[in-house]
Amino acid sequence: MRIPRSRHLAVLISGASLLAVAACGNSSDSGASSDAKDDAKPAASGGSSAPVAVAASTNVYGDIVKSVGGDKVEVTSFISDPDQDPHSYEADTRNQLVLSKAALVVENGGGYDDFVDRMLKTAGNSSAEVLNAVKVSGKTAPPGGELNEHVWYDLPTVAKLADRIAAALGKAAPADADTFKANAEKFTADLKPLEDRAAAIKKAHGGEAIGITEPVPLYLTEAAGLVNKTPEDFSEAIEEGDDVSPKVLQETLSLYKDKKVKALVYNSQTSGPQTRKVADAAKAAGVPEVPVTETLPQGKDYLTWMGATIDSLSDALGK
Repeated sequence: MRIPRSRHLAVLISGASLLAVAACGNSSDSGASSDAKDDAKPAASGGSSAPVAVAASTNVYGDIVKSVGGDKVEVTSFISDPDQDPHSYEADTRNQLVLSKAALVVENGGGYDDFVDRMLKTAGNSSAEVLNAVKVSGKTAPPGGELNEHVWYDLPTVAKLADRIAAALGKAAPADADTFKANAEKFTADLKPLEDRAAAIKKAHGGEAIGITEPVPLYLTEAAGLVNKTPEDFSEAIEEGDDVSPKVLQETLSLYKDKKVKALVYNSQTSGPQTRKVADAAKAAGVPEVPVTETLPQGKDYLTWMGATIDSLSDALGK
């Protein structure tokens, strides 16, 4: 089976480039990803005050690391541009250089960002601790189905991940372990009101129907008690970058034309002719739209981003 595009962030690196990076990794020069927020620095060790170098596949995970690590970490997030389609991301040699120096690597896993593991092996950094969010979540594919790898929309998973990040940073910088633990506790406490707001939606609207374009938001919408009515053949085809059959497309469009759903929750970072037809049908029928993304929007951290998404969902469904 072909890997779904949202499960695969492509990496195109030539053998010559890899050799060049290996040479750079053994030099005293530092480098950073083209999408990085900060330059990576060597990890702290012993009593050193140098910040811990962390690589994250997306700025969602980079922000969670910063919430836990504060100014005691230097985080490079490979995918940061909110206008960029993560499905078509192409990692480069600068990403690999960052991985060669990282003490901690945070990836999504589940096939979403496999380039991280491949590049880490080539970078020769066997000492880095790697946190795989899907593995931390404990989630697996349902019988006969496929895993929804978009676990950053699952708030309990993010709480678990914050604790694991604190533990990993504590190993890299033992003198700051208590600070990391306290920051993680505050972060997870700040997640609780978001869970409560999702539970409030479930209380008011549990069992109501929604439509989606891709499975990206399903952990959140399921926590809110909402039922996805989009044909699986539609969302699977969109996720894999395939064309939707005319029959399935018409079945999907009828959800909006006949007002069988209360809202359309769509991935605003990926679009094509068929998803635009769905959005147009929703708009024409007066069905509210709730955009979601796979990376943090400019000016927001994880907590404000998730909070705004939950509020938008609540507004769309009606108080």
